[in-house]
Amino acid sequence: MKEVLRESRHLVRAALLFLGGVLAFLFIRQALVPKGFGEYGHFRSGALADNRDRPPSFAGMAACEECHSEVVAARKGSRHARVRCEACHGPLAAHASDPTTGKPARPDPKTVCLVCHLKDVAKPKGFPAVDPAEHGDGESCGVCHKPHHPEVG
Repeated sequence: MKEVLRESRHLVRAALLFLGGVLAFLFIRQALVPKGFGEYGHFRSGALADNRDRPPSFAGMAACEECHSEVVAARKGSRHARVRCEACHGPLAAHASDPTTGKPARPDPKTVCLVCHLKDVAKPKGFPAVDPAEHGDGESCGVCHKPHHPEVG
């Protein structure tokens, strides 16, 4: 009987080491996983309240159209007519609430246009996409295209 116990000591040590690892994992998990995680699937239940408390950063297209009617007119009939203003100009809630303090920066067409129009095999057929090395001789898109109505040169 003593031989069996002596020969199985390495198994007892391995089992204790495994148990110690499981306990360490549970302790670390308890310390790092936020409260409410997993109540709604793979989400933290408090995230909804956290997001609700944050101020909005986007104003919406209607807010832009109230003051910028000339842009609305310029976009009529354009392929960009359905593109929301903040897709190119960024979040504008601060500008919409106080136009004098939150003046947005004008986006650089050479970079902002390529967010959507860079040639990519994943784009649908017929979508206007360009390779900047082959199109425009390194010039900004605004040299040949109007940003709000790019079909008109």
